[in-house]
Amino acid sequence: MKAFKAVLRQSSATLLFLLFMFPFIIILLNVGKTSYEITANPIAFSGSFSHFFENLKTIWTSPNIRYMESFMYSVLITVLSVAFILLTSSMAAWVLARTKTKISSYIFMMFVAAMVIPFQIVMLPLVAWFRDVAQVTGIPLLNTPQGLIFAYIGFGAPLSIFMYHGFVKSIPMELEEAAHIDGCSRPRTFFLIILPLLKPITVTVLILNGIWIWNDYLLPLMILNIGKQVQTLPLAVQNFAGSFVKKWDLILLAALMAMLPIVIVYLFCQKYIIKGMTEGAIK
Repeated sequence: MKAFKAVLRQSSATLLFLLFMFPFIIILLNVGKTSYEITANPIAFSGSFSHFFENLKTIWTSPNIRYMESFMYSVLITVLSVAFILLTSSMAAWVLARTKTKISSYIFMMFVAAMVIPFQIVMLPLVAWFRDVAQVTGIPLLNTPQGLIFAYIGFGAPLSIFMYHGFVKSIPMELEEAAHIDGCSRPRTFFLIILPLLKPITVTVLILNGIWIWNDYLLPLMILNIGKQVQTLPLAVQNFAGSFVKKWDLILLAALMAMLPIVIVYLFCQKYIIKGMTEGAIK
């Protein structure tokens, strides 16, 4: 009976793995084909990779796609957004976890409540509010990287604060009391004592937000629009799909190039994700 259960669990895990990996497998099978070969038989494997290098050259050199420029914008927006999310969320969670008042509890519950609000409800008011802010202050938020970064900080903060909050509560209060007795100020206590202890959950928050921001399509579409001066990789990939013709060979290769950096980062940091989730988020 135990052997049967073990085989059943292994079979279920293998089936789920193949199910989730199926889109990635389809991409790998078709990156070396022409667009006609893809539409004719998308699950067949092509032994020739000559078309692969032609597509690669087309993607990098196309003036209409600006793939390299889009790649740099994605790196800039992702790095800055994640950095601000980590800094602000960790500080906010530490203060909320250590401040035992009704106001701090109310603020924390507001962040938790913000996690369940669908983005589709606020996306149109967000664009209108960005336009009004630009008219009043003169600071452009639409079609600019800073506007997209500002939006990502706001949408990424609730989950990050929730995860940090649970982890901070597992840190002994005696460490902060000892630092206070030694004359350490609150900023130094946070940056020298608390922040290094937050490494597991910090890597978890970094990867979760990094994957989301790097792959996000809807928010850049609302803030930046397709074909404008500033665009991220998902918007650049969208440029290969026209109204009447879709260049599937270029779309799949561009999608593969866009996902590889974040996949590599995840593979190197996956142990920290599991550790951070188990040690902090459920406490």
